[in-house]
Amino acid sequence: MPDNATYVAAAIGISAAVTWALRCLPFAALAPLRASDTLRYLSVHMPVGVMVILTVYTLRDVSLTTAPPVALALAATLGLHLWRRNAVLSVLGGTAIHVALASAVFSHG
Repeated sequence: MPDNATYVAAAIGISAAVTWALRCLPFAALAPLRASDTLRYLSVHMPVGVMVILTVYTLRDVSLTTAPPVALALAATLGLHLWRRNAVLSVLGGTAIHVALASAVFSHG
């Protein structure tokens, strides 16, 4: 059985090699992808697709007629986005409106 110093040195060496390899791997894989037409297409179209999927998933069980805070927050989010074309403002604004309306409904409820 190896002594403790050899064992610890081997464990540290293997850990360092694995860590270094895992940190270098994304950069090595990225180089050939930079010229990819598919990646360029996905970088343009995927953000919208992801937002649509998240919206549908979130609203799939919500009845907008029986949940006015959700309907109003959704309308506000859509309105903010069409007005300013800023996703962060839209999401934060819609979330703030939903929290305010839901708090008002549940506090009086």
